[in-house]
Amino acid sequence: MDKFTVEEINLMCVFEGQDRTGMIADIKNVIPHIQDSDMVELAGQVLGKLEAMSDAEFAEVALEAAE
Repeated sequence: MDKFTVEEINLMCVFEGQDRTGMIADIKNVIPHIQDSDMVELAGQVLGKLEAMSDAEFAEVALEAAE
């Protein structure tokens, strides 16, 4: 499993407090409203990694935003 980048973790922190499937659904719902192509690409990368991992693997991800 590829690790998440700092940018990917920061994006996921926006949706923190959810389970993996909830986060996937919310990111998919937000993508059509993102106007920055780099952010759309980042969201797609996060979705790919989230969909490829199990709930147990997701539970081990530390969702702490980097400053």
